[in-house]
Amino acid sequence: MARLFGTDGVRGLANDELTPELALRLASAAAVVFEQNSQNHTRPRAVVGRDPRASGEMLEAAVCAGLAATGVDAIRVGVVPTPAVAFLTADYGADFGVMISASHNPMPDNGIKFFSGGGHKLEDAVEDRIEAAMADDLLRPIGAAVGRVLDAPDAGERYRAHLATALEHRLDGLTVVVDCAHGAASTLAPQAYSDAGATVIAIHAEPDGLNINDDCGSTHMGKLQAAVLEHGADLGLAHDGDADRCLAVDSTGQIVDGDAIMAILATAMSRRKALHDNVLVATVMSNLGLHIAMRDAGINLVTAAVGDRYVLEELRRGGYSLGGEQSGHIVVPDYGTTGDGILTGLLLMEQIAATGTRLAELAGIMTVLPQELINVRVADKHAVAQSDSVKQSVTAAEAELGDTGRVLLRPSGTEQLVRVMVEAPTADAAQSVARRIADVVAGVGS
Repeated sequence: MARLFGTDGVRGLANDELTPELALRLASAAAVVFEQNSQNHTRPRAVVGRDPRASGEMLEAAVCAGLAATGVDAIRVGVVPTPAVAFLTADYGADFGVMISASHNPMPDNGIKFFSGGGHKLEDAVEDRIEAAMADDLLRPIGAAVGRVLDAPDAGERYRAHLATALEHRLDGLTVVVDCAHGAASTLAPQAYSDAGATVIAIHAEPDGLNINDDCGSTHMGKLQAAVLEHGADLGLAHDGDADRCLAVDSTGQIVDGDAIMAILATAMSRRKALHDNVLVATVMSNLGLHIAMRDAGINLVTAAVGDRYVLEELRRGGYSLGGEQSGHIVVPDYGTTGDGILTGLLLMEQIAATGTRLAELAGIMTVLPQELINVRVADKHAVAQSDSVKQSVTAAEAELGDTGRVLLRPSGTEQLVRVMVEAPTADAAQSVARRIADVVAGVGS
């Protein structure tokens, strides 16, 4: 039987794969596991947040019912970003947190992810315990022992106040276009940037439950690029549906991805001696250009598996100060326990304001090598990735590229896909090598 939890919680087509019944059972099982871990002898509490997609209302009700039925008080914080749920779990002193979101996925999907006390993502072993507990007969308290569902109207204000503590330099004089993806950041992101002094032009900030991530946000940057040029803005920022990502657009309309944002923040932190052990944590998907730029800046680059949970594990293991992904999940442990798109936007704009340097010039610290990523749908992703013919094609490509590029082949964490990524000195070379490997993968996987 396949594992229920993927790389970032439980995710699937809402009301088909991810049903209210599953959500209720999952929440009840999580309540049992977290209560076993708790040293708190009062009634357990859990923060529950969601993004604005329509199915979130249904799943929120099911999650809150599952918690209450197991004797847990649900603190309902409404539509907020994923990092807000992580922060509020700690800020309210809750035993755990639940976020209902499918992040950058299309509207019909949804997901459920958990945070432990303090707002930390779960280790695999804890997820396995929750999954196992779903098969047990769960105790059902009665009378006054049944949990309650409580609303927290101050949740957004608490989170915005927390974000403000990260800045030492105001953003007055900067004009930013913010693409909110019709998602969880639609109110909070423009407010946070405005609070810090920036002039904010918000686009795709009118969620109706159906339009989240619809040709907008961090996975569809074209409209943001056009808006930055139209308004003559200093930069643009793009979030995804649950606002744990941030990508940027400079004043010329060029995209500045997570690798470049990390390079900017890492060098700034290194200069002021705030980068612990002078280490940046990235994933194996980060561009070779980031490795070269960090080497030239005297910064050590530590790589983790794909997924911000693995970046977080490496950050916690080494006590490091900054990490993230090319996709725009950036983690700054001094201010958050998970990727935070709004925090990233604030810190990036702070560098522009504090140095008086345009984003294009700041991003010039790294040169992006052409990268080609091909997703190949297969029947059994793990068997294909381990096949001899696929391994041989990768070895041959690596020998061809030498130290001028690299090859990364990995199974998707959430779908039956094998991802083939190639970096090379030219786009044509990257495309050619990636296509050759992808053809072998497709042949084996058909």
